[in-house]
Amino acid sequence: MNKFAMWLGAAVFCMPLSVWADRGSFDSARWYDMLDSVRARATSENISETIINDTLKYPSFIPSIVRSDTNQSEFKLTLDGYLARTVNQTRISDGQKIRKRYPTLLSRVENKYGVPPHIMLAFWGMESNYGTVKSRHKLTDAFFTLMYDGRRETFFSNQLIALMKIADKNRLDINSISGSWAGAMGHFQFIPTTLTQYGADGNGDGRIDIINNISDAMFSAGNYLNKLGWNKNERIVRRVILPGDFDISLLDGKTKLTLPQWSALGALNPDGTPIPQNDMTAGLVADVNAIETARADAMATATPDTDIAPMPVITAYLTYPNFYRIKKWNNSNWYAIAIATLADELH
Repeated sequence: MNKFAMWLGAAVFCMPLSVWADRGSFDSARWYDMLDSVRARATSENISETIINDTLKYPSFIPSIVRSDTNQSEFKLTLDGYLARTVNQTRISDGQKIRKRYPTLLSRVENKYGVPPHIMLAFWGMESNYGTVKSRHKLTDAFFTLMYDGRRETFFSNQLIALMKIADKNRLDINSISGSWAGAMGHFQFIPTTLTQYGADGNGDGRIDIINNISDAMFSAGNYLNKLGWNKNERIVRRVILPGDFDISLLDGKTKLTLPQWSALGALNPDGTPIPQNDMTAGLVADVNAIETARADAMATATPDTDIAPMPVITAYLTYPNFYRIKKWNNSNWYAIAIATLADELH
């Protein structure tokens, strides 16, 4: 064991025995080799000795992070359930208050990046409940733990090195940076490589701190959406209804048709009026599992006198280009619809 590993040993072995029991078999040699590799790579990429030493000072392995990563719940809410949880009245009311608190900052972001206030607020509300949800993990420890776990070692190693560069460039205390167990941080939950690419100085102090500085967080998020191609003149989705026998294979958002083509297939506004007939292209997304359940229920309630059970009308969403830009931020149809719904409430 080299001197560096011996020095670091105190950081690992001073932890309570109960933690060690929770870990099971822990390969200390592999842990120290990993830390040596971080030092070598950071040195080769010209990260300052101060940041390297601070990063590698008393690193910890956190078993709960491995459990979170390996045991992510497979339970999925219905779309209606997801929207009820994420676009609730409290979040809407809080967003309206926040808009009144930061009118100048929101205007500055819109003027510079072309992202309107209600869109910025929707992302802020979804990601951190307007900054009220505080991440509790020391970010370096999260990355060390996930690197040691090994399943995505390269990815998390890249995140750690990016975080070290961010701390170095912006004169931040790397050991005070907290984030989620998966490595996201700040008001808009950026991972370090995303922050490296899109981070922006919102208050002109020459630093980027998206955790403690709302201006930096806002400008960084606005810059990210701008680079994704955000179009302030286009909506995100349009809620529609479809015939009960609509082909559900078309409802994954991947099939793109013009609005007249969707109209010809039976898409209507919720009030039964025709959807717009311009040549804009859109996908179509709905909760297919919920549709299949509703159809099964309808079949179960059919009477012997009924040749064909009436299928319930389908609620779906026409998905425009901004929808797919949101999915580059978070690749979830439900998330993108929630952003659109919350943004509409905050408009």
